[in-house]
Amino acid sequence: MYNILVIDDEPSILTALKFALEDSFNVYCTPNVPEGLELINNKDIDLVLLDQYLGEYKGLEVLQTIRSQNPGVLVIAMTAYGSIEDSVEAMQRGAYYYITKPLDINGLIILINKALDYQNLSNRVEDLTKQMNQKLGLDNIVASSKAMNEVFKIIERVKDLDINVLVTGESGTGKELIARAIHNSSKRSNESLEIINCAAIPYNLLESELFGYEKGAFTGANQRYRGKFELADKGTIFLDEIGEMDIQLQAKLLRVIQEKRITPLGSEKSISVDFRLIVATNKNLTEEVKKGNFREDLFFRLNVISISTPPLRERKEDIPALSKYFMNKYSQMFNKEVSGISKSAISVLEKYTYPGNVRELENIIERAVALTNSDIIEIGDLPKEIIENIDIGASSELVPIYVGESLVEAERKLILATLEYCQGNKRKTAKVLGMSERHLYTKIKEYDLEE
Repeated sequence: MYNILVIDDEPSILTALKFALEDSFNVYCTPNVPEGLELINNKDIDLVLLDQYLGEYKGLEVLQTIRSQNPGVLVIAMTAYGSIEDSVEAMQRGAYYYITKPLDINGLIILINKALDYQNLSNRVEDLTKQMNQKLGLDNIVASSKAMNEVFKIIERVKDLDINVLVTGESGTGKELIARAIHNSSKRSNESLEIINCAAIPYNLLESELFGYEKGAFTGANQRYRGKFELADKGTIFLDEIGEMDIQLQAKLLRVIQEKRITPLGSEKSISVDFRLIVATNKNLTEEVKKGNFREDLFFRLNVISISTPPLRERKEDIPALSKYFMNKYSQMFNKEVSGISKSAISVLEKYTYPGNVRELENIIERAVALTNSDIIEIGDLPKEIIENIDIGASSELVPIYVGESLVEAERKLILATLEYCQGNKRKTAKVLGMSERHLYTKIKEYDLEE
């Protein structure tokens, strides 16, 4: 059975919840916050029902402590009628949901089961992803989207086949990570993986980097130099930005691929090399062939297996996991205790188009971790140019409205919750609610919501 903890300073609430829930769960109850935190650690608590008003303790601060110390524990906030502000903030700080008093026990049990099912599914996906990553050597690739799963399937099929692989995709999509994954999961994983960026080295230097040279081959060649192909013997060589390679050097590369032999500069003897070749480009090589910038025969040699890395805008379901991965990475690097990202911030991140792809998302999260003064990354921690150019749209968060409640109160709740969701930005709030800014300002004044 799951372990449920109720923290509430009202004895009647503790008694009622224990009686109502103990047939389905192991229920622990306490009015004492320190005791509650101790129970979470000692009783392997799965979910906490947390009151937002606990005498000297503020529920939001307790929630923050629970989420930072035990991120795997679900929290459902319990709040008094009318405290919508705290409810929205609780959701933003990591609460799974919030409920209002008086409690609907049947609805609460359904909500608890739904939360636990969600947590189990999340844990299962995380475990399966971790197993797949370990199996394929994909430890540094954070992805569970359908598009990336197709990439993983291709890697699994070709990892032990000594055939050339062409990895295509926009800059920042992780082409080098794909190459590393192929090598690390292959039968050549115990040998060297040599990487070289063809766009970063001039033609005359790139040739010597690839094939090496003998002592005295040219001025400054004071000793023999082993090129990348020789170093990759029995291993893998990855040529990034192959589309930038000079056309003359392309001819020499083609011959090396065909003969599996290299001739260092200044040498009269060729050397046999056993290598697995992976290349990558952000260019359309078919178009480059038509323009005369890339050899057609080399293209056919390289394009035996093609893997297309999808841009981040086409796999936005990976954004929450990627954001969390980068958050943890830079929290450790900067020695900061940043433990989460609010749902509203994730919502903004999911709506951005990412011209710089995963690399740009990493930079955004790095900046947010560095600048935030909280342990939760909020919308305000994201770059203004991203926030200002995004239609925030509707949230998945709910506002409790009851049968018999006046339309005036329902409208007040909705406007207030949307203002919170939009971080007080009235222009975006008006846009989300489908009203003019002037009308919104009138309503804010009418409902005394300025603060």
